Amino acid sequence: MIEWRKLAICLALFLVVLVLPADWLPLADLNPIQQRLLAIFVLAAGLWILEPIPVFATSVVIITLELMMLSSAGLGWLVADYRSADLLLPYTSILNALSSPIIILFLGGFALAVAASKYELDINLARVLLKPFGNKPQHVMLGLMMITAVFSMFMSNTATTVMMLAILAPVLAAVPEGDPGAKGLVLSIPVAANLGGIGTPIGTPPNAIALQYLEGANAVSFGSWMAFGVPFVIVMLAVGWFLLTRFFPPKMAELNINIKRKFRTSPRAIIVYVTFAATILLWLSTKLHGMNSYVVAILPLAVFTATGIISKEDLKLFNWDVIWLVAGGIAIGIALSKTGLAEEIAHAVDFTILPLASVFVGLAILCYLMANLMSNTATANLLMPVAVAVATTLMDAGQLTGTTSLLLVVALSASMGMVLPVSTPPNALAYSSGKINNKDMAKIGIAVSLIGLTVILCACLLSV
Repeated sequence: MIEWRKLAICLALFLVVLVLPADWLPLADLNPIQQRLLAIFVLAAGLWILEPIPVFATSVVIITLELMMLSSAGLGWLVADYRSADLLLPYTSILNALSSPIIILFLGGFALAVAASKYELDINLARVLLKPFGNKPQHVMLGLMMITAVFSMFMSNTATTVMMLAILAPVLAAVPEGDPGAKGLVLSIPVAANLGGIGTPIGTPPNAIALQYLEGANAVSFGSWMAFGVPFVIVMLAVGWFLLTRFFPPKMAELNINIKRKFRTSPRAIIVYVTFAATILLWLSTKLHGMNSYVVAILPLAVFTATGIISKEDLKLFNWDVIWLVAGGIAIGIALSKTGLAEEIAHAVDFTILPLASVFVGLAILCYLMANLMSNTATANLLMPVAVAVATTLMDAGQLTGTTSLLLVVALSASMGMVLPVSTPPNALAYSSGKINNKDMAKIGIAVSLIGLTVILCACLLSV
């Protein structure tokens, strides 16, 4: 449903930036194409923050406006005067956002998630992996968090949360009324889902968006990402579990989870099991076979569609809204880079005179605050190209040796936005269970995220 008042505010900001004399803008010496892009950027920020229209629709609007107002194939009377000045973007570079390797990476991840759910691989793995944790509530909570985090590394954290809350539902029905342990169990799932996504490049969109900009000498492989992501997840899961057991101590002595499912043994189910395992192994062994993460990602999609495991109806289950959201971010990133506007924004403040730590802390806090109030994907989409320009400026000044550390700060800080029900889909799903309130979520969310933010900043600054 469209919220017309909020939409009017966003459009008004867009028009103001678009028609203001360039001299009145805080950025000096903008050419007309850069000013148009700045207006589109402001519009995107407003639409993503206020959400008068769905967030994926904002991405479609961004791509459309860029094609019409900035591209070589744009609306004639809008772009005719700038063809000779070579200011326009090739329309193909904007449309390439829809076929970016990052998009393929997500499609491969969605294929694995849909196939695993269709053949109950996810639930059966949860059944097997929860057995060793026994019946004590604290141990069951730890098991739930570990399973949720592992699934969130390779599946949508939204789908993982839905599955884990479904597993937990019959157990919660048997928990005594008023036992704070019930709140802890419900909250453990979104906390673990939000943290688990950090472990791999496909675990959460901000990771993949960062990967889009980490190229050449700064490139990070799937295995390299996991080498720092998984230890961070393990540490933060331990912190989250400790805090949950202290904030919401259970009164019940035992907690039983009974999942009456069995692994399927049909040929197609076996193909799913083998393909799932093979894809993960291939992602972790790029140096051995030479295929990067993007090439490997398309293999499960090919196998599952060719064998009928994923039908055309199953394709509708992919998170296409996330695909469009990421594509819009890629498109605005391409435009910011190719028009030079990102560099102009980065140069609006002389970061070279600031202590390096203050630049990292400032970006992390800005990203963290935005991610708590809006989609963490939208936050990464807006800040990542600016962070690249800032990192490049610092590299030119000899203060940084690469862009990796600063981009990781933005990506990981975005994933720390977990304080409010609106901050992430797992938070919203847990809140919708009716077992927790805003205060409960904020209590654990603030504690875990601030500790995580501190760990991220310390690790990235030490690596500089």
